[in-house]
Amino acid sequence: MRYGEKAIKEAVLEGWDNPYPDRDYEINITFPEFTCLCPRSGYPDFATIRIRYIPDKKIVELKSLKLYLNSFRAEYISHEEATNRIYDDLKTLLSPRFLEVVGDFNPRGNVKTIIKVSSESSSPAQ
Repeated sequence: MRYGEKAIKEAVLEGWDNPYPDRDYEINITFPEFTCLCPRSGYPDFATIRIRYIPDKKIVELKSLKLYLNSFRAEYISHEEATNRIYDDLKTLLSPRFLEVVGDFNPRGNVKTIIKVSSESSSPAQ
């Protein structure tokens, strides 16, 4: 096993203390090389994952986030499950004041999917 594969296999999301816990500020993270595998066909799915949050006491350590997101590359998982799992794991780790995760998946079979999970409650347009 190569060192990068080993690092990804052992990936654990890590939270750091927020240096400004008394201030509301927004953190935006874009991960343009997300990959996972379609649970039905096994074909690779490619996406840009966008994370937007207002931290409370913790912020996410970026290298641990990169390795965590790379750990999905060999996993058979739907777009919906991947996006929701990333949201759940970050929410559990950070308990942020606000969190939004968007999975913007590349078209496959002429179908494009964008999954958005947010702590802000909003109902879909009627």
